[in-house]
Amino acid sequence: MRRALSLWRAAAAAVVLAGCAAPPAHQEDFTAQALAQRMRQRPIVLLGEIHDNAEQHEVRAQALALVLQAGLRPALAFEQFDRERQPDIDRVLREAPADGADRVDQLIALGAHGWNWTLYRPFLELALKYQLPIVAANLSRADAMRVSKEGLGPVFDAAEQRQLGLDPLPADLLRIQEQAVDEGHCHQMPEQMLPALARAQIARDAALAQAIRPYLQRGVILLTGNGHVRRDVGVPRFLPAQQQDRVISIALIERDNPDAAVPPDAYDAVFRTPVQERADPCRTLRPTAFSGRRPGKAVLRETPPPPPRAPPADV
Repeated sequence: MRRALSLWRAAAAAVVLAGCAAPPAHQEDFTAQALAQRMRQRPIVLLGEIHDNAEQHEVRAQALALVLQAGLRPALAFEQFDRERQPDIDRVLREAPADGADRVDQLIALGAHGWNWTLYRPFLELALKYQLPIVAANLSRADAMRVSKEGLGPVFDAAEQRQLGLDPLPADLLRIQEQAVDEGHCHQMPEQMLPALARAQIARDAALAQAIRPYLQRGVILLTGNGHVRRDVGVPRFLPAQQQDRVISIALIERDNPDAAVPPDAYDAVFRTPVQERADPCRTLRPTAFSGRRPGKAVLRETPPPPPRAPPADV
C-alpha cells in the first residue's frame, strides 16, 4: 500500500507540473489511455457510467487494467453488489474454490438481480488477478424502499445522520434530487411521490460513500452511475471534507444526446462516449398510470427508468 501511495503522489506531482489542478473537461477523447490518465490523478476515483452502455464498460475495463499495470492497487467498489453481501464476497475471496468452481461466477451469483453481469465480469477478473479488495457498496432495494416510506432512521442511526450531514436533510439537496427523479422518470411520477423517492436516492449516495470510507487512504475506485458521482449532490457530498482534494469524479456521458446536459462543476472530468442503442425508455412507463402528469422525455443519466432490480429513485 505504501508503494501505491507513493505512486499516486508522483502522479499528482506530475499533474501539478503540467498545470496545477486539472480543470473540468467536457469534451475529452474517450480512450482507455485518456481515462486511465485521469484515474491515476487522485487516489479516490468515482467512475461514472450509463449502466447498459457496453462500450463504456469495455473502455473502463481497459483503463482499469492500465492503472493496475502501472502498479496501483486500489480497492474496487461496486454499486452492483448490495452492502449486505460483503461477508459472502469476503468468504469467496478467502476460501479456496471447490473443484471446477469459478470464483468470478461465485461472485456474480452474489450480485444484485437485473444487472448485465457480462459487462461487469472483466472488472471482477481484474480484481481477482491483482488481489484487490472487492467492496459491496450499494443500498439494497429493500432498504431504499424503507427510506422512501419511513425516512432515513431505519437505515442510518442518529450518529450516522449527523456524520453524513443528513440531520436535518438539506433542503437544496432534496430539491435537486426531486428534480432528477422527476426527469429520470419522464415526468410521469405523481408529484407527491417525489420527496420519498428523492430521499431514497440520497440514502443510496450516502451508503455508497459509507462503503468506501475504509479504503480512502489505500485508494479506491467506485463503479457506479453518473448521477451518484456528482460532486454537488452525489457521493462526494458525503465524504470527509479533508478527503475532497483526493477525489476525482468522472462522468461518462453519451454524445449526441440533447438531454444529457452537464451541470456546471458537477464533475472533475467528463468523457463523451458513443451512444448505446436502446428502446425509448419512456415507453416502458404507462402515462395512464399516473393521473395529472403528462408524458415527457427521458433524461439519461446513468440508466433509463429503473429496471425491476433498482430502488425507486435510481435515476
